[in-house]
Amino acid sequence: MSLASMMVCAAFKKGDDKRDAGLTTPEDIVRFNDIPYGPDPKENLLDVYRPRNAEGKLPVIVSVHGGGWVYGDKDRYQYYCMSLAQQGFAVVNFTYRLAPKHKFPAPLEDTNAVFSWLLANADAYGFDSEHVFALGDSAGAHILGLYCCACTDPEYAASIPLGIQPGFVPAAVALNCGAYHMLQKKKRDLTDSLMRDFLPNKGTEEELHRISVLEHVNAKFPPCFIMTCEGDFLAEQAMPLVEKLRALGVKAEYHYYGDREHVLGHVFHCNIRSEDAKRCNWDECEYFRGFLGEAK
Repeated sequence: MSLASMMVCAAFKKGDDKRDAGLTTPEDIVRFNDIPYGPDPKENLLDVYRPRNAEGKLPVIVSVHGGGWVYGDKDRYQYYCMSLAQQGFAVVNFTYRLAPKHKFPAPLEDTNAVFSWLLANADAYGFDSEHVFALGDSAGAHILGLYCCACTDPEYAASIPLGIQPGFVPAAVALNCGAYHMLQKKKRDLTDSLMRDFLPNKGTEEELHRISVLEHVNAKFPPCFIMTCEGDFLAEQAMPLVEKLRALGVKAEYHYYGDREHVLGHVFHCNIRSEDAKRCNWDECEYFRGFLGEAK
């Protein structure tokens, strides 16, 4: 693991430990833990959260966690995901294989395996398979964006054989504080350093083009809520994606939280104690609720 990746892991862990200290499972949530969805007994595990008093099938949200492609797991996102479930959704929270041990397209393969598991187990866990939503932040937004490109562009999907269920596309997605444009820049930054651990050939121009969401979105991309905020180091990545999607005729909402007097920071929405996070997460769930009258 590179020095940059080690620094990311240490910094993110410190922040997550502080953010989640003292949190426990809410009494109004029922959870199903450590469900295998793939062959890796440690990395291919997921949790399902549902409102305790909910009956029947619920619309479902799949969460793709962030962490710079080198850090994170479902435990780091459990409280955030349960707060979404409290808004009336079933939520699938999963761990995927990380770099540098597992290179691209490992997390994309795992994301597809989770959606395949969800569709196969809809009856067992009360998922409304007509209303499957997804959200991701930071590296998770990047992974989810690429997955949606593969779901909607057969040519792109053929370049990364995933075995996506024919015809499946999430009903709508939310991309939060994400990285979408990966092409080489004049000045190297943290993302460039992480790419050296994530990509098999350490970030060639061909590889960076292959994993740039901005280069592969298309007119069939699902409706999208795109969020960034004051203090997000990836904030400049959001608007080019919004503009590209809108030019293609895709419904794309852009939301910017905070201002110069109220700096929020990267992935602020994961801090469920924050009133700003509560507002953002309510907005995203409300966005998903807007599609509940629509069947695929």
